[in-house]
Amino acid sequence: MQIDDARAGEIGAELAALARNSYAPYSRFHVAALALTEDGQAFPGVNMENASYGLSLCAETNALAAATTGGGLGRIAAIAIIGGRMEDGELVGDAPVLPCGRCRQLINESASLQGRDIQILAYSGSRRHVERTSINELLPHAFGPGDLE
Repeated sequence: MQIDDARAGEIGAELAALARNSYAPYSRFHVAALALTEDGQAFPGVNMENASYGLSLCAETNALAAATTGGGLGRIAAIAIIGGRMEDGELVGDAPVLPCGRCRQLINESASLQGRDIQILAYSGSRRHVERTSINELLPHAFGPGDLE
């Protein structure tokens, strides 16, 4: 799946709007993610914090859960993520937000189902910076389904 700069801009705008729906009263760090398939489906997710902290859910986890519910887990070609602090209803921040270790492992599961790499588009809250990478680059030598055989 090739995502050109124009499409990447559209995805960034969609993510920024989606991040307004996140529930982040403790960290105040709002994150949104889209799990994208080759055929154009987009499964959204936002972070959902919890007072116990450990039960909080990442945006990427929720996007992958939505893809699973929609029958698309084995068809994900890319994951796009944005995050930052919300100021006057707009995300701010200049550093691209990459998946945490747990989310990397979950993304790797989808990649393993397909036998291919998954692209990662990591946006800064301001959308001025986009880092393009892949799950294989972020999680080399990952533990996956094949390790259980």
